[in-house]
Amino acid sequence: MTTLEFKENLLELKENLYYFAMKLTSDPARAEDLLQDTFLKALTYRTKFKPDTNFKAWIFTIMKNSYINDFRRQTKRNNAFDQSNCLHIQIQEDFIYPSPESIEAEKEILKAIGSLDKVNSEPLMLFINGYHYHEISDILELPIGTIKSRIHFSRKKLEKLLADYKYRD
Repeated sequence: MTTLEFKENLLELKENLYYFAMKLTSDPARAEDLLQDTFLKALTYRTKFKPDTNFKAWIFTIMKNSYINDFRRQTKRNNAFDQSNCLHIQIQEDFIYPSPESIEAEKEILKAIGSLDKVNSEPLMLFINGYHYHEISDILELPIGTIKSRIHFSRKKLEKLLADYKYRD
């Protein structure tokens, strides 16, 4: 995809991206900021886009991840400092570091998801990343029933691939 085609495709999605940003932020000013941040990231990382993938899903994922990262950053900022005059650091005592077993399990799960065909893994990854069925349907431009079926079949296949992790009494 040439730079010009990339920019044209990006501008075609501007209105949809703005509406999605409004859904996420519920504030026109923050939605505009999120839209600009998404455009900047998309243009900066243009070379990371793989031509054989869904451009619309890629851009919407950038926006959602930007929103999540900003939300986490804001949450950390609010948790790290007391709002009183002395501004001292508060320690988060409830933070639990992941165990080596959970890290390895995550690697195996991601490997299993990667083994799925793209048709089924794409809706599943969007679902895992927090998108609702209707949002995935809009992003991938597929009927909601198709999205639900693909996610269901992906889960069933993963259940077989990851049978060792199944809970047993």
